[in-house]
Amino acid sequence: MPLYEDKHNAENRIKVSDKTVASLVKGTGAVIRKIAALAEEGKSVALDGWYGVDFESIIGKLKKAGVDADFVNARTLYLPIETIKQRKQPNITDDPGFGYVNDHTVIADIMDASEVAKLARKLEQGSKTTIVYGYGAACEALCEQLDEIIYFDKTMQTMLWQLWDGKLIPFGMDVPDRDYNWKEYYYFDFHLLYRHKKAMYQKMGYYAEAIDPEDLKMIPRAAYDEILSTVVKSPIKQVQIFQPGPWGAYRYRDLWEVPGLECSAWNKMSGPEMSVLIDFGAGELLNMPLLNLLQYNAEVTGKKTAEKYPDLFPLDIWLDDGYFPEPQPAERISMPIHNHPDSDYVKRHFNEPLGRYETYYIAEAYEGANTWMGYYDDADLEAWEKKCYISNNRTPIEDWKQYICNWKSNVGDLYLIPPGTVHGHGGNQMVLEMDTSPAVAGTEYSFFQYDFARNSWDDKTKTMTAKPLNMHLEHGFDNERYRRESYVQDHLRARPEIVKWTKEYYVDKYSSLPEMPFDVERLFFDKHAEHTTENRFLQILTLTVGHTVTIRSKKDPEKTSTIERLQCIAIPACFGDYDIVSDDGSACTVVCFHLRDC
Repeated sequence: MPLYEDKHNAENRIKVSDKTVASLVKGTGAVIRKIAALAEEGKSVALDGWYGVDFESIIGKLKKAGVDADFVNARTLYLPIETIKQRKQPNITDDPGFGYVNDHTVIADIMDASEVAKLARKLEQGSKTTIVYGYGAACEALCEQLDEIIYFDKTMQTMLWQLWDGKLIPFGMDVPDRDYNWKEYYYFDFHLLYRHKKAMYQKMGYYAEAIDPEDLKMIPRAAYDEILSTVVKSPIKQVQIFQPGPWGAYRYRDLWEVPGLECSAWNKMSGPEMSVLIDFGAGELLNMPLLNLLQYNAEVTGKKTAEKYPDLFPLDIWLDDGYFPEPQPAERISMPIHNHPDSDYVKRHFNEPLGRYETYYIAEAYEGANTWMGYYDDADLEAWEKKCYISNNRTPIEDWKQYICNWKSNVGDLYLIPPGTVHGHGGNQMVLEMDTSPAVAGTEYSFFQYDFARNSWDDKTKTMTAKPLNMHLEHGFDNERYRRESYVQDHLRARPEIVKWTKEYYVDKYSSLPEMPFDVERLFFDKHAEHTTENRFLQILTLTVGHTVTIRSKKDPEKTSTIERLQCIAIPACFGDYDIVSDDGSACTVVCFHLRDC
């Protein structure tokens, strides 16, 4: 799948001690020299890290620098590849669209215990410098014999580029696996890697950013801890990502410069698979996965959320483009007709902790703005299901509009989309999509029923010529609640109510349903507004009207961050009371999205 990053105004600027600033080892040459100094005679060093790190390049540079050591590739510690693949099969499952999360296996479970023990004995003897490198190089059975551990990290997006291009080297292999199944990563390998990384937080001596082997950066663990513990006490911006698709549109061209992007179907602004850029005053930015911040889970998501959903960044924000300069048919500009599962469904079927509860907030509306949601009151639902199965998105359902209800949209409309509700962005509008995030890995749970039998996007040719999307008909109809037009009108077209009014600003809050686990509020102001996390809630703010706003802590005014229009920012639960200031005095609307009490 194509994926593009936009780092504009994504820096998180923090103040840390002079010692931490000075501790950054900048550049690949300096990092190699530092590792060489750590690998003194008789020492044992582990170079561990996330999928996609180019360890061979790092080792090649160490050898070129004259490091005299026994280099041990951690792949030699693993069980045979076929055995590992058999272990994964229960989690990959026969489901063509989804897998089942592995919630207990660790990296050591797919290693050969006898090979690990043999290496441990060698390290204990310490007769010669030994450098163990690769995934799991600092597995638990080796940690006591290791003198130094360096953890090399990589952001999710840069790793996914390798996966999609068939260049990813999985556990136990020394060459890319062209047959590697994406479900192996999301439902098995990710969870082993993440559990291992969490253990490394306490055991590593150094943390290294290894996105580009020609631009390595490294800091001691004490500096890493200071940086992260500081970042989570301030508003957090993330590097937004864009993906083209069959309903992709063109408003993004007026708002952002994203080289290579030819249409935008998904613009993800916040979520667990995102990355963060950190400027801590050392002249270089650190780019790391957002999930690293959940080392301080309660500070970010709130105590109750952290206890109920450990390791989960529970909120997603998307901006769904829908602008077309010329009128287009609904079959070109609409999302697939689909629904989402609740928490019980994802737990039973996929072993995920939280369902996908969703809203559409209309941030911009153009001529013909519309949303598909629910079935018409007189629609024959048995006939609809039958037609979807016959079509399987390969032949058109000519009368599909007689089944799916269409709603005209305007700016400020909020559509509640509880699980099991058939829906889809209808185009000619910019949708701020606010959802719960079901998966620690960021896995998507949308069950497609019909996508108009259209071709999907081919990013190599920049045309809609790829094969049609695959559907998830069994899940889609198993999960279907068959909500009709009258129910949508009475329950899912949310209405705002003023909950606070002052002469400087006012706040409204949208109506909701008991099953929806979050609230959506708006703040209106032209100079400033005040809000609070109550030290309980992770909030995501999006500036939908205005130019730029600055968020400033009331308790510690030095903690600030600025966002632009149609940019969002995560306010950690620990942030407490804060001001939002319109930087140029223009009228502003900020949409606030947060979970309710668990």
